[in-house]
Amino acid sequence: MGKGAQRSPAHMSEAEEKTTADVLIGGYLYDVASFKHPGGSIVKFLTNNGDATEAFEEFHGRSKKAQAMLRSLPKVAAPRDVLDAREGNGRTDLTRGYARLREEFAREGRFDPNRSEIVYRVGEVVLMHIVGAYLVLATGYAAAGIILLGLASGRCGWLMHEAGHYSLTGEISVDRALQELIYGVGCGMSGAWWRNQHNKHHATPQKLQHDVDLDTLPLVAFHAKIAARARSPLVKLWLRLQCYLFIPVSCLLVASGWQLYLHPRHALRTKRKRELACMALRYVLLFGVVLRGMDHPVWAYLAYNQVAASYIFTNFSLSHTHLPVTEADEFVHWVEYAAKHTTNISPSPLCNWWMANLNFQVEHHLFPAMPQFQHKHISPRVRAFFEAHGLVYDVRPYFSCLRQTLANLHAVGHSTKDD
Repeated sequence: MGKGAQRSPAHMSEAEEKTTADVLIGGYLYDVASFKHPGGSIVKFLTNNGDATEAFEEFHGRSKKAQAMLRSLPKVAAPRDVLDAREGNGRTDLTRGYARLREEFAREGRFDPNRSEIVYRVGEVVLMHIVGAYLVLATGYAAAGIILLGLASGRCGWLMHEAGHYSLTGEISVDRALQELIYGVGCGMSGAWWRNQHNKHHATPQKLQHDVDLDTLPLVAFHAKIAARARSPLVKLWLRLQCYLFIPVSCLLVASGWQLYLHPRHALRTKRKRELACMALRYVLLFGVVLRGMDHPVWAYLAYNQVAASYIFTNFSLSHTHLPVTEADEFVHWVEYAAKHTTNISPSPLCNWWMANLNFQVEHHLFPAMPQFQHKHISPRVRAFFEAHGLVYDVRPYFSCLRQTLANLHAVGHSTKDD
C-alpha cells in the first residue's frame, strides 16, 4: 500500500456502514442513501470511504445540473474524526497543491476549448475516411484504403474519447452529440456505454473490483489476481498465449464483441435511438457503399476492423495495464492514482499525433476535463509538482513500454496453474 493510502475507516462500525451512505466532498458529508446517480454505480466507490472531492470536480466541473444535484442533497460538515480518517485520502498536502495547480491552469485558460483544434480534429478523421474510401472504390490500392480506413476508425476512438470527457467543445450537449456520431458511425459503438464504463476507470484506475479495465476475462488478463479467477483449462491456455494473441486477435475479438453485442444491447436497453441510428449508418456506408464492389467484403471488413481495434486498444494498454494495482478496500489520493498507476509515453511530434496527445496520460488523469492538446504545455509543471511532493513522474519510450506491456501479458498468462 502506497504512502497516503487509506483502508476502510475503523471509526465506523459494521452496523453503521450498512445504514449510512455518505460521500465526502469539499469537507462536507453528503447523504446519498436515497440518491440514484445518473452515471451508474461509480458513486458507490467512494461511499462511506475516501474523499471524492477531486473526482467530483473533474467529472462534473462543467455540469450545472450535477452542481445543482449536489446542492440538493442533505449534507453536514464532516466531523474532525471523519476528516482525519478520510480527507485527501491521507494526503491533504496533495489536495492543497493540486487545487493551487488546477487554479493556475484555469486562470490561464487551459480548460477552454480551441476552435481551430476542433476543426482540425474533426476534419482529419473526415478527410482520412474520404481518402480511404477513394482508394478502395476508385484505385488499385484497395489494401492501402482498408488500412487507412482502419486507422481513421481508430482515430475516431481518440476523438470520441475527447468528446466523451466534454473537453472537445466544452459544451456537454454538443460534445455528447459529437461523441455519439463519431463513435457510432466511426467505430460502431455506444457513447453512453463508454461514458458509464470509462468514468469508473478514471475514478479508480488499476483498483481491483472497481476499475472495469481490469475486468477483462476471458479474453485477456493484465494482472495475476485477475488471471487467478480463470477456471477453464481452455481459458488458461488462451491466457498463456495472450502476449502473442493480444494485438492480432484479442483486440479484434473485444471490438467485435462490443460492436455486435454489448454496445447495441446497451443502446436498446436505454432506448438511445440516435446511437442505434449511428451504428446502423456505419454498416450501411461500409457494406452498401465502400466495400460493396469487393469480392470478399466480409474479409475486407474484418481486416479494416482489426487495424482499427489493434491501433486503439494496443495504444491504450500502454498507459496502465503493466502497472501495480490497489486493493478493493484501499483508497489513495486522486493525484497518486495518476502518479503510481499511470505512465506517460515519451513525447515527440509523431508520438503526440499517433496517440492523439493521450501519451500524456498522467496529465489526462489529473485533469480529464482539460482539452488534450494542452497536456504537452502543462507537463513540465506537473512534473515539478510531482517532484515537490515526492512522487515519480513516470515517462517511458514507446517501444520500451510496448515490450513491458507484452512481457506483463506473458508473465500474467503463465501465472495460472493447472487444476
